[in-house]
Amino acid sequence: MSDYSKDLLRNGIIEAKAGNHESARRYFDRAIYMSGSHEVLAEAWFWMGEVCSDPTEKRKALENCLALDMRHARARRALALVNGKLDAGEIINPNQLPAAPDGSRQSDAQRFMCPKCGGRMSFAPDGSQRLVCDYCSRGQNLGADESANEKDFIVAMATKRGHGKPLQEQVFHCKGCGAEFILPPNLISAACVYCDSPHVVNLEKAKDLLAPDGIIPYAFGQKRAVKILIDWVEKNEIKPEQKVELPRGLYIPLWTFDVGGAVEYTYEYADPEDQLRSRNRKPRMIRATDEYPVMVDDLALPASRKLSGVFVKLIPSFDTKSIQPYNPRFLAGMPAEIYDIPMADASLDARSQTYKKYQTDLPHLLNNANIVRTSSANLLIESFKLNLLPVWMTELPFNGCEHLLLINGQNGTVASDIAKFDEEKENGGLWGFISDLFDE
Repeated sequence: MSDYSKDLLRNGIIEAKAGNHESARRYFDRAIYMSGSHEVLAEAWFWMGEVCSDPTEKRKALENCLALDMRHARARRALALVNGKLDAGEIINPNQLPAAPDGSRQSDAQRFMCPKCGGRMSFAPDGSQRLVCDYCSRGQNLGADESANEKDFIVAMATKRGHGKPLQEQVFHCKGCGAEFILPPNLISAACVYCDSPHVVNLEKAKDLLAPDGIIPYAFGQKRAVKILIDWVEKNEIKPEQKVELPRGLYIPLWTFDVGGAVEYTYEYADPEDQLRSRNRKPRMIRATDEYPVMVDDLALPASRKLSGVFVKLIPSFDTKSIQPYNPRFLAGMPAEIYDIPMADASLDARSQTYKKYQTDLPHLLNNANIVRTSSANLLIESFKLNLLPVWMTELPFNGCEHLLLINGQNGTVASDIAKFDEEKENGGLWGFISDLFDE
């Protein structure tokens, strides 16, 4: 019966690809009626949705498919198209990814000026969640705190945004003085070189880059960052060999992923009946296969390679639960870096690191079961966020080198690449593993 339902499904797919939709529907109807396999049923419902012209019928077929197999990526993408969450014109060919962008492009940007005096408005890093005019001190609240929304991984992977790298220079037309200037490809915000008005790139309108989803605003300004730097240098008895530059503010991008699905594993156990029959010899071993559910929330990975080694040490010190929805006003007067690790590449790292962690933990989770094989085939990236984290950055001239030092702009935690003051890495922990990756 199982082979017969598979044959029906196979014939239906052949008819569907040949354009014979009515004939294909009859095959899929019969396969759904005859099959007892969730795998065959899910695939039959997906293809039923492919040959349905009525949107209501198509949606019902795809929902039936996902009810049987939540990890069915093609059905999730098709349902996103039906529900209007994905534009068919943005879908890329997975066998021919778009080339990296080259040259310059015209980009849209927001400008933040005081509605009272026309002066420059900047974000106030004092926890007040508002913009403040540099001239008349007029304040403008940014709204109440909320949690940042996550994006559907399958939808993003189907578009150029999920694979894009920001290699193009952004060309802006300043709305204040009319000048045009170029923003380096690694930044998302800057001030006009003529009138000093702050501009922030509107990435929602860019077809090749993902816009940030969340942000942790600065909790303190440069004066406190300087004090934290001095205290850290004195505490560690460092004597800089040259003048130390004042800490510079910079938002650094961070990917967070929700990983689900399951790790399939094969284990061995002794045949209980054979143990009873033969107490003086080794019992016969039986192999069985099962799945262990995976639930990882907000696995964090750097979205930029430039500061990865030191930034990885700093990531655990951020309270990522306090991430707010992205608002370009937070960037007024403060530069922010664009990711240079595409979401698709970062998702592979997230999946790999989750799998390695569960491989290590599975024997303990399964009461020291004798596991002989594991598989990551059923692991699934469910959703993701692109976040901006606040840091204060400077360099310390010490022992003949310029050492990078980062200060957490949320709580003042310090991290550096000076080996003498590196925090000990966690043995066997996920963060230790990630740190080792970036130190190689």
